[in-house]
Amino acid sequence: MNTHDDDLLLDDDPPTPAAILLVEDNASAAARLIHLLSCVYPRTPVHHAMNLLAARQMLQRVPVGLALVDMHLPDGSGLDLLAEIQHGRSSIVSVVISDWGNTDTILAAIRSGARGYLLKNVDDEEMERALSSIQRGGAPIDPLVASRILSLLQTSGPSLPLTGGAPQGAPRGSQLSPRQFEILHAVAQGKTNREIATALGLSAHTVECHTRSIYRRLAVRSRTEAVMLAKNRGWL
Repeated sequence: MNTHDDDLLLDDDPPTPAAILLVEDNASAAARLIHLLSCVYPRTPVHHAMNLLAARQMLQRVPVGLALVDMHLPDGSGLDLLAEIQHGRSSIVSVVISDWGNTDTILAAIRSGARGYLLKNVDDEEMERALSSIQRGGAPIDPLVASRILSLLQTSGPSLPLTGGAPQGAPRGSQLSPRQFEILHAVAQGKTNREIATALGLSAHTVECHTRSIYRRLAVRSRTEAVMLAKNRGWL
């Protein structure tokens, strides 16, 4: 493990949320998610709402730190709740849980403040890993969803090879170190933390720490937001 990477941040993990809000109208899906959440966050109460009205009422009464929101609810779209949380309770971490979603819905969810986008059809072990990553400051996005989003952002030019040196150095004004920009470029190519770690000779934990630092410096909350911002500013 390389312990001398520039600008490596080894923060304490974010605190466990005071309460979790699950917004899901399917009873069997809700029961499964409540069980998995109790395994990942055993000391955190999980409050279940089956529609937008109940979710809004719950948010008024409960100190929610994490909200898992389905997109298709009996009385409207989960997008509306995501936007309300983003504008009124931005300290809450919002993650979408969905059977799927078209590209427009996925992008709208991220723009509305969702930090992650998970598919319900993954197995329990994979879902537990994704839920656990939230507590470590991660932004869990299902690989199929991430691939779909990143494919929209790919440029027509050839990809730069992933080597030990930063590609062209960090752009001026980006506030990123050369190592962080190298990792951001690899993220834009759709590579996972494990793939980046293997290519650069780092540990997956080191890559995750750099990624979290990138989020803070760019004032974003997910891989996709970071890549979109970098492409919009002409860095990638």
